[in-house]
Amino acid sequence: MTIAEALREATQTLARVSDTPRLDAELLMAHTFGISRSTLLLKRMRDDVPAAFAALIARRSAHEPVAYITGRQDFWTLTLKVTPAVLIPRADSETLIEAAISALTERPPARILDLGTGSGALLLAALAQWRDARGVGIDASDAALAIAQSNASTLGFGDRARMLPGDWRQPGWWDALPAPFDLIVCNPPYVETTAMLAPQVMEHEPHCALFAGEDGLDDYRILIPALPALLAPEGIAILEIGAGQREDVAALATASGFAVDCRQDLAGHDRALILRPGRPD
Repeated sequence: MTIAEALREATQTLARVSDTPRLDAELLMAHTFGISRSTLLLKRMRDDVPAAFAALIARRSAHEPVAYITGRQDFWTLTLKVTPAVLIPRADSETLIEAAISALTERPPARILDLGTGSGALLLAALAQWRDARGVGIDASDAALAIAQSNASTLGFGDRARMLPGDWRQPGWWDALPAPFDLIVCNPPYVETTAMLAPQVMEHEPHCALFAGEDGLDDYRILIPALPALLAPEGIAILEIGAGQREDVAALATASGFAVDCRQDLAGHDRALILRPGRPD
């Protein structure tokens, strides 16, 4: 069987579990060769199918995410190492970086904080955008911090990024942080504990990075009141939000003295809240 034939067959198999079965099959096939997807499609379609491919399709058929199978995920301009210890970075989260770029055109940030850094995706994307900036990522998971530090080193940001343990559910969690920061980014847990998620998420991604109480707002209630002490006077904080959470999270931010704007993702969904110290006039 040629690669072209195997990809057609795999696409039919994965259609039962994936919204992007052809893409998944191509990425997994490229992974077996250790080459890019573009190289696979342009140069290898008539090659014989490697023996390892069937096992990868079986794993994906059991709802294991492609990123965990290949061990990497593209985000912004970066390719990041990922494992089941960290949430898989989504393209929707790039909205936070886009919002930061728009908001900080006149004042490039020098000091950046990523709360709940996971793989380091948001912090490292920001450091890639602002080459003179330095940043700190915190996470309650030692395994996640190891992944984030590995990504920082691999991408050449090891001297500009510090990954520190920090659990905002514990008192005084911010005491050791080198505040103030010009930009704070955060993709906190925001899923309701009773929400029904796709098997590839529910069965494989870390629940501590997903769920945040009955209404999904528990972590916002902790984080938002702490932000004024962490932000520079003209700094901004950008928080990712879930579906239908704009008004509730904005109310929490307003109560803590922030002016609030919102940016939508490519699908037109409310995705990023931009918080600036001081209520509007």
